[in-house]
Amino acid sequence: MLTDFLTIPPSVTVPLSFKEPAGRTSYAFHMEVAAKATILTSLSITFIASIPTVTRYFTLATVAFSVVYAWLDWNSDGAKLFPYLVLVPGSSLFYPWTFVTSALVETTLWELAISLITIPPTLRYLERLWGSVETLKFIVATVCISNIIAFGFNWIEFIGTSNADLFLYGMSYHGQMSLQIGVLVAFTQVIPEHQVQFLGFLKMRVKSLPMTYLTLSTLMTILGFQCPWIIIQFGWFVSWIYLRFYKKNSNDTVGGVESYGDRSETFSLVSWFPPFTHVVLGPGGNFVYKWANTFHLIPSHGGDVESGFSTIPGSARAEAERRRSSSPQSAALVSAHTPRPPPTITSPQPEKSVPPTDHVAKTSYESENEDIGTTEASR
Repeated sequence: MLTDFLTIPPSVTVPLSFKEPAGRTSYAFHMEVAAKATILTSLSITFIASIPTVTRYFTLATVAFSVVYAWLDWNSDGAKLFPYLVLVPGSSLFYPWTFVTSALVETTLWELAISLITIPPTLRYLERLWGSVETLKFIVATVCISNIIAFGFNWIEFIGTSNADLFLYGMSYHGQMSLQIGVLVAFTQVIPEHQVQFLGFLKMRVKSLPMTYLTLSTLMTILGFQCPWIIIQFGWFVSWIYLRFYKKNSNDTVGGVESYGDRSETFSLVSWFPPFTHVVLGPGGNFVYKWANTFHLIPSHGGDVESGFSTIPGSARAEAERRRSSSPQSAALVSAHTPRPPPTITSPQPEKSVPPTDHVAKTSYESENEDIGTTEASR
């Protein structure tokens, strides 16, 4: 995927050597340099134009905001949080735009490199699948709501501890960790059985990546690195809720009614956790879902809960069944519900005349076991 994002057409060969060869005139050399520069510029423009709109501008905004933050940090006298760029719980009410724009700020070169490697290729894939509007809504919902939860969580910690220096002004939430876990959740919905490879030998299925990242977040939070690692947990939950209930499926309808979310069993809350936790999570999730429906907090899905809704043009039920049948645990269940072909009906054949015989007719038991041998006549 990343290779596809960075691919330049192989038919175009651009020599990048600008060293002036011996025996060449200065004019010819400068003309060659100008031609190569023109080709590189044309390729760059073509490459940028091939990137979908939301992915393109989101990436450019990430680079721009990160550069501005680095410049301000370089020219500042001491350590400052810059609350008008990043989310500082004690100051964010005065800078409400930071609930969204803080995701565009990476404070270190290492963080910026990771975001540029992971986010643009995945967003490009999702934008081509969902469209620009739904991709933008997904980004804003995942980032903004995760930041709001983090903001409220820090204020709860402050109320419990009265430590404003730490929980209100000592932490700043920034970067795209919540969006990173969000796109992993989205990929789990779209291609759960796809296998990815790390370092040439470590292989994992896509559906295992979100919980792996979530486990890392939990460990780092327990070790005392709450900011920014805890926001991964909020991003996972928010992105799942959005994709489960609120994302509009513009490419698929059920009975002519617009559908929202993915209500299939393979994308349920309990599917993320081990089976022994389902006893608690199942009834709890159903209770919350019931009350959310009662207060109309969840849009109508427009069809059967078990049908699911595809993000790819085509049948919603077929997509849900495809993802259900892809897991070994549900393969037997799917095959059990597969309709069998009706039995073949043949026209009755006229009975053949049987010559009379002196033997007594076979008993029913002996008729069923005719391969044993010929029956004897009754005595």
